[in-house]
Amino acid sequence: MFMSGIMKPSGRDEIEKPSLRSIIIRGIKRKRYFIGLVVLPSLLTATYYYFVASDQYESTADYVVRRADAPQKSSGGAAALLGFGAPTGASADPYIVSDYLLSHDAVKSLRRDDNLVGRFRRTSIDFISALKSDDPSPEKLLKYYRDQVGVEQNLESGISQIKVRAFTPQDSYHIADKLLKMGEERVNQINERTTRGQLSSAQHNLANAEAELANIQRKITLFRQKGGDINPTGSGKAQIELVSQLTASLASARARLNSLQGFISPSSPQYRAVAAQVSALQRQVDLQNARLAGAGNNIAVGLGTYEDLIVRQDFAAKRYAAAAAVLDEAKAQALRQQIYLVRVVDPNMPVKSLYPERGRIVITVFFSLLIAYAVGWLMLAGVREHKM
Repeated sequence: MFMSGIMKPSGRDEIEKPSLRSIIIRGIKRKRYFIGLVVLPSLLTATYYYFVASDQYESTADYVVRRADAPQKSSGGAAALLGFGAPTGASADPYIVSDYLLSHDAVKSLRRDDNLVGRFRRTSIDFISALKSDDPSPEKLLKYYRDQVGVEQNLESGISQIKVRAFTPQDSYHIADKLLKMGEERVNQINERTTRGQLSSAQHNLANAEAELANIQRKITLFRQKGGDINPTGSGKAQIELVSQLTASLASARARLNSLQGFISPSSPQYRAVAAQVSALQRQVDLQNARLAGAGNNIAVGLGTYEDLIVRQDFAAKRYAAAAAVLDEAKAQALRQQIYLVRVVDPNMPVKSLYPERGRIVITVFFSLLIAYAVGWLMLAGVREHKM
């Protein structure tokens, strides 16, 4: 029996304590947007990167590209030790190699000669990181390749660095080493094309000058053989001296003959001897003058032809010497303009995987989603408050 005015509460009115399960369910319902937009994506990201994503190994290699005649400024580091200071002005030479290493040509060569597709489609690679097709289009393969391979330029030191990420240490090392070799081959090809382009005109002019000189030399030889005289110029001078001597002798003989005419009879033996000498000398002078400058094939005509050939030979020799000098200068200029690729650091064989950077990625994803959720929540709260 209860006291008057006091009633015993019924069982239905007793307050029941909530269970842990119901508390969790209510908490989930209350935080469902936060869980769905922030927690679950972060958990999925962490699950993929820590339990599914394949390890990636990075191999690096450093090199320097410079031109032989490029003005240099002092710089520290390995480039200075090797004598490859940084250029004083902007140079496109390093970008020639880096652009090639990230081009369709490089990918095509690696695909053909080094099984590039197979290296990125190994069975041990997770389905998200692996190359998606056994026979990808050149564009898709290039895009995937550029995600795995990079070339960085250090403008201060002039050193370029190749970075290659692959799914085995051997693959990353092999690709990096192959890229360095391909860069060296491309530099050699550029130098060869540049040299060939610069020298072709000079070599052509030299060949023409050489052919012309040889042709004139051949004509001079034929002329000497035909005339039976190895030195027509000397022979002509000797002939002129002979005519001069004979003419002087003839004049002396005539003078003696004229002096005898007033003292002895023309029929005397002495007079006839001097007269015969004058006649003989006159015939010799006429004969030698005919050989020197008479009609037909005379010494004067032959000597004129020979001297013309000598003049042409001298001109051809000077032209040949000038063409040879131009060629030598072109070679020197081509050497000064050649570019060189020098290895500073050879590719390394990685031991520990550096990628993917799991912790950084998961934290970045979580805080990015958290910030986005907070901004959205504040915007929604502001809208609700405005409506009230």
